[in-house]
Amino acid sequence: MTPYALFIVDDEETIRRTLTIALEGRYRLADFPDAESAVAAARVDPPDLVLLDLGLPGMSGIEAIPVFRAVAPEILIVVITAYEDVKSVVSAMKGGAYDYVVKPLDIDTLEVSIGNACESIRLKKEVQALQERYLRENLPCFIGESDKIRDVMEFVGLLARSPDTPVLILGETGTGKELIASAIHYRSPNFRGPLISVNCAAIPRELIESELFGYEKGAFSGASAAGKKGMVEQAEGGTLFLDEIGDLSPEAQAKLLRFLEEGEYYRVGGTRKLTVRARIVSATNKNLEERIGKGLFRQDLYYRLAVARVELPSLTERRDDIVPIALHFLLEFNRKFGRSFSGIAADAREALMRYRWKGNVRELRNFVERGVLVGKGPELTREDLGLGEEIAPIDRSPGTGEVLHPLLPPEGIDLNEAHESVDRHFFGEALRLTGGNETRAAQLLRINYHTFRYRRKKLGL
Repeated sequence: MTPYALFIVDDEETIRRTLTIALEGRYRLADFPDAESAVAAARVDPPDLVLLDLGLPGMSGIEAIPVFRAVAPEILIVVITAYEDVKSVVSAMKGGAYDYVVKPLDIDTLEVSIGNACESIRLKKEVQALQERYLRENLPCFIGESDKIRDVMEFVGLLARSPDTPVLILGETGTGKELIASAIHYRSPNFRGPLISVNCAAIPRELIESELFGYEKGAFSGASAAGKKGMVEQAEGGTLFLDEIGDLSPEAQAKLLRFLEEGEYYRVGGTRKLTVRARIVSATNKNLEERIGKGLFRQDLYYRLAVARVELPSLTERRDDIVPIALHFLLEFNRKFGRSFSGIAADAREALMRYRWKGNVRELRNFVERGVLVGKGPELTREDLGLGEEIAPIDRSPGTGEVLHPLLPPEGIDLNEAHESVDRHFFGEALRLTGGNETRAAQLLRINYHTFRYRRKKLGL
């Protein structure tokens, strides 16, 4: 096992030399007389542990703690302080220090503190390795090379860092909302807990409350004699995924809101208050803001669920991903059905690109499954896929987003400059028409909100 890297930061040379002699051979050591040089070294190669004197010249130890943590949050810091400096110790611990030792230094006491810190580091690395294995073995594959889906997945990676921030996933049917919920779960600190999925549209209204929150024995006619845990309780320590949240009844919405606000709930027929720690991820293909306006969805619940929003682009919005996704499904169904298709024929690729995927990725998957089942090979043809000659070209008629293109001048043009000019014009127009509302502007341009933000920043608007 590679020794842990340890920085010694103290302005007293005798202390640095003494600690180096006491610790060498067991750790990869580096010593520094001030915080500035230690931070600079950490930016290049972050250590596992820092022994940090609080009384440093220039940047103090207290000031250095958040700087080290900004460089690498996983760095553990043991502070060294004067015995009577209780106030500084409290400030250091509040700032994120792992432990403290007092001067004059007792090497045995220091080694206990370092040993405890190293054990904590070992456990964290073990959990990280376990999480990476979970990702490899359990994370569903989300295929896509387009800028739009890359932006979404980058955003999902940021959201997943929190163990409890509620996330609302918006997208058409078949865009992969379930995969995004799984990605959030398996990339989060809750990855070892359960991922419990609830289809709110599939559960009868009269049963949704008991399914979510469970019930006590004898709570109603037909109830189990032993009672039942609800989905919320089953999600303890993990993630509760509420699919089709827009179909939740007003009564269930009120119960869910109470749980989100207070972290507490009651089983049906119960009097004992229960608590659970779980992240709520919800998804819908409906326009919740429109349903709020019609009185069909609670505005206060919406704000609780949509602390962070992920908007999934339709397959039509990311046509560059259609063929890669189809090839992925081709390999999947080759294995499933024992077939040996070598690829997708050129005419079939063209048909896939021209087809209107109202069912999005789910519909594409169904087409490829059918093709692998009935096709003769060696390549998947448009006939195998069931995409006949009747496929209409993508609609470019007036009123559906037609753009009138100028003729190419004999001297040619700078295409990149032309692209930027067009983008700048339409982004500016969309912002003008919506009064600067980025969500509505993105909808006008038929692009994902996160893509809109990224491209607007790139254009400097």
